[in-house]
Amino acid sequence: MKTILVVDDEAAIARLVRDYLEQAGFTVLVAGDGDTALRLARDAKPDLLVLDLGLPGRDGLDVTRELRRTSAVPIIVLTARGEETDRIVGLELGADDYVVKPFSPKELVARVRAVFRRSEARQDGDATIRIADVEIDVPRMRVTVGERPVDLTATEFQLLAALAREPGRVFTRGQLLDALHGVAFESYERAIDAHIKNLRRKIEPAAGAPRYIRTVYGVGYRFAEA
Repeated sequence: MKTILVVDDEAAIARLVRDYLEQAGFTVLVAGDGDTALRLARDAKPDLLVLDLGLPGRDGLDVTRELRRTSAVPIIVLTARGEETDRIVGLELGADDYVVKPFSPKELVARVRAVFRRSEARQDGDATIRIADVEIDVPRMRVTVGERPVDLTATEFQLLAALAREPGRVFTRGQLLDALHGVAFESYERAIDAHIKNLRRKIEPAAGAPRYIRTVYGVGYRFAEA
């Protein structure tokens, strides 16, 4: 049974999220502040975090930044409606998805399941994808560039795999959202741009001059052909 850490300083929201996730079959831990969240993430090693950004003291962005120094645990951030900047910053720091408050608990459960599906990364097709000096071991979720191992979040991994499976094909942002979620819950195309920025920082020799993930202006992205 997978364990989820819910981090929110509003007790009523934390209880609501906990109840829906437990009904869906997950074990749930709850924290009300950033320091407690980091301690539980370190000690209990949850499989996923549902993380509010508006926490007292150390906020959700700080927690995400700290976790990403040592962990690729999936993170779904909660954010108040209209805080577009926080959404983008959260994704660029390495969050896997976001949910806007006020939110549907059923949609949150669906997003949690979608992130877990991406984490498991069990898809049909070749077990290993090799393009130029990029090697993607799909079942083990391992990526190497040359001889260098690259740590990716589940979302970054799935995005890279989707692009690399069809080198040269141009994907629109909407198509990449569909590849990540199965169904695009919301056409928030800047989320794709944030994940692409993270991928380039991690795999490209020079992020400012991409060798692997190319931008097709006005359309989307493609993975360079070998």
